[in-house]
Amino acid sequence: MRRQAWRVAALVWLCLAGARWHGTLAQARDAFTVREVAPGVFVHFGRMLALDVPGHDDIANIGFIVGSKCVAVIDTGGSSSVGRALRAAIARRTRVPVCYVVNTHVHVDHVLGNIAFKPDRPRFVGHVRLAAAMLRSRAFFLRQYAGDLDQPPSADQLIAPDTPVERELELDLGDRRLRLRAWPIAHTDCDLTVLDEQSGTLWTGDLLFRERLPALDGSASGWLSVIGELGQWNVRRTVPGHGALTGDLGAALSAERRYLLALIDGVRAELERGASMQQAIQRVATAEEPNWLLWDSTHPRNVARLYQQMEWQSDPTN
Repeated sequence: MRRQAWRVAALVWLCLAGARWHGTLAQARDAFTVREVAPGVFVHFGRMLALDVPGHDDIANIGFIVGSKCVAVIDTGGSSSVGRALRAAIARRTRVPVCYVVNTHVHVDHVLGNIAFKPDRPRFVGHVRLAAAMLRSRAFFLRQYAGDLDQPPSADQLIAPDTPVERELELDLGDRRLRLRAWPIAHTDCDLTVLDEQSGTLWTGDLLFRERLPALDGSASGWLSVIGELGQWNVRRTVPGHGALTGDLGAALSAERRYLLALIDGVRAELERGASMQQAIQRVATAEEPNWLLWDSTHPRNVARLYQQMEWQSDPTN
């Protein structure tokens, strides 16, 4: 009798545990939302979190565009699980196949979900320098973000582009054309934008940050140059790499331009007065702090990177 009671209790526990597990999966699935910002254009908006906290794999704006023939995915998130959530969201909205996965640049929060789309056998599209950037980042990704990959983590889960964009490339989704543009060094050395001509929707990747402080991993002056050109584009709406959708691209770029100018001017002034890097971090562009989220986790790195670049450039021995 005691053994039978134990078996019944164990069965009840397993049923409850299974119910909780399925409930957790359902909650996770339901928590991943996409918004149709224009007919056939879907965006999942990332969370305003730092890269070193739980949930860091879901901080980028990612999404997809549906044509009559097939779907193009624009960035895939910072983990295999986010990538699969995005793939499931696509399946709930259309039956046409995924034919393209476009990565706007190399950063982990935009590319680790690529593995979720491998069964679709799409063309993986990116800047002509993206494959090399992913190769350089491979060891870092596997060391720092192993938990965001399928276990055990492996290099073959880091899928680089097989279709490079050297300058411009047009993708046909069937009655819908996407115009891809590869840019010179700016936020990174492999930034790519995607313009859906039908809806007038521009995906900037991290060439545009809103609310979240821009993170510099390329060239501040190059980024300002790209901003100047993008500001002349006439689009209906813009999906930034992070932050809210905007219908006023010029105004959104102006805020980013203001910060980058303050960063450059401030670091230059600190170098001219012989200040240390730590002093520069404490003093540069401090008036900008109230305008941005995640200042403490991003601004010091921006100052340090630019300080090193400008110090090297001003050294007559280089």
